[in-house]
Amino acid sequence: MNLRRLKYFVKAVDIGSLTQASEVLHIAQPALSQQLITLEEEFGQQLLVRTKRGVTPTEAGSTLYRHAQLILRQFEQAQADVKSAGQTLSGHVSVGLAPGTGASALSLPLLRAVRSRHPEIVLYINENFGTTLSELIMNGRMDMAVLYGDKPVHGLTFQLLMNEEMFLVAPANMGIAPGQIAVSELADVPLLLPRPYNYLRKYVDEGFARVQMIPKVVAEIESATTLAAAVNAGLGATILPASTARVVAGAGSGESVQCRIVSPVIKIPLSLCLSDHLPLSEPANAVKDILLELAANTLEAMPTVSTET
Repeated sequence: MNLRRLKYFVKAVDIGSLTQASEVLHIAQPALSQQLITLEEEFGQQLLVRTKRGVTPTEAGSTLYRHAQLILRQFEQAQADVKSAGQTLSGHVSVGLAPGTGASALSLPLLRAVRSRHPEIVLYINENFGTTLSELIMNGRMDMAVLYGDKPVHGLTFQLLMNEEMFLVAPANMGIAPGQIAVSELADVPLLLPRPYNYLRKYVDEGFARVQMIPKVVAEIESATTLAAAVNAGLGATILPASTARVVAGAGSGESVQCRIVSPVIKIPLSLCLSDHLPLSEPANAVKDILLELAANTLEAMPTVSTET
């Protein structure tokens, strides 16, 4: 097996046509077909289903396609790193920042620091849900992300940056006094929370389970804007990490109350998420170092945040 055949195979799957793939690759179709047949012989598996309408991967072909994408990406990265050794760092680096988290405080400082120290690096910042960002990292389409969570996931590693304590944000008309509130006092409070697969929801559910309770969820919302509007409209309360709670409580014209949740205290980890099998490029490693430096300075300075484990 060689990298050229893998490249041909990936392109054929991407396009779904040997005729069109041969044109893009600048290789005669019979020669392309022979290369793919050789690849199938090397693996001892049929990799493509050929019809008059084009080609589609078999189950074995889909498996090889995923691996081939990673192999080709690693080879291209190795080429770039070797060529740039000893030179000014340059290239594209992608960083995901989960919106509505403490990561939001890192975006501008990160842009400034990268522009100042490595002006040849083109930084791509993607603000998206944590589940989306982690999938992009697993698939090799993003270098790193700052998001909530630290539980082991196949294909990912998490480096803890900080632990944020959870706060209740409630409309003033609920009559809840600011300060602290025990989980047991939330039994009848209507809550606006994300879906169960969301990391934030998982930690809330675990906190309630520790006192044999289930949160009274009246709506599932994953939009910070809609959540803030719903709380300010008096439709329910929500539970959020300290940094996000301040933003939601301060949004809109309505009055809301923030309460630190105790008995038990519920904490959620904010972590740097990386692939556990794809090495970072030299430019990405440089951005990672800056990100960790900023996290130590910026996040730890945030008020009402616990850094205890």
